Amino acid sequence: MSEIRSICVFCGSALGADPAFEAAARTLGETMAREQIRLVYGGGSIGLMGTVARAVLDGGGTVLGVIPQFLVDREVMLPEVSELVVTKDMHQRKRIMFEQCDAFVTLPGGIGTLEEVVEQMTWVQLGQHAKPIVLADIGGFWHPLAELLEHMRRSGFIRPGLEVSYSVVGRIEDVIPTARAVQAQTRAAVGAGLPLDRL
Repeated sequence: MSEIRSICVFCGSALGADPAFEAAARTLGETMAREQIRLVYGGGSIGLMGTVARAVLDGGGTVLGVIPQFLVDREVMLPEVSELVVTKDMHQRKRIMFEQCDAFVTLPGGIGTLEEVVEQMTWVQLGQHAKPIVLADIGGFWHPLAELLEHMRRSGFIRPGLEVSYSVVGRIEDVIPTARAVQAQTRAAVGAGLPLDRL
């Protein structure tokens, strides 16, 4: 059985211009519910956030929403979630989301989504955790970010030994298998004695 029991999903509080984004969010939520993987997310009811959360709940799954007080009204908090945590600020929100998940999945989203996933990439780079990070590159949405990271590497700002560890998948059906594969590789490396900051 997979050790991934909870996935933190970063995504937009809008649906985006491409209907494929909403379809991918719904499929991811349905799959998580079917495989009994808890959703950890930002607690909102609108946009892709609401889509993925409702899909998990509709499938009989479990959802932990974590939302700061000042966003309770702006992102229209989803009251049906299994558990809701209202935090005092964004920092506490992100810390709880980190602590409550085994992997990160990023659907399309705006600058807040970008900030959340890049922070987790940084923590991996600095050896603070080795949880899988999967970009769901629906319609090539995250291709510019991957290009930017490669540009940073070529320019000498992501140095050998400090690579940014993440996975990119083009199909939403590949998200969970990829996260499991990355976790298995990480566990094997740790078992072989490789230090966390070398993963």
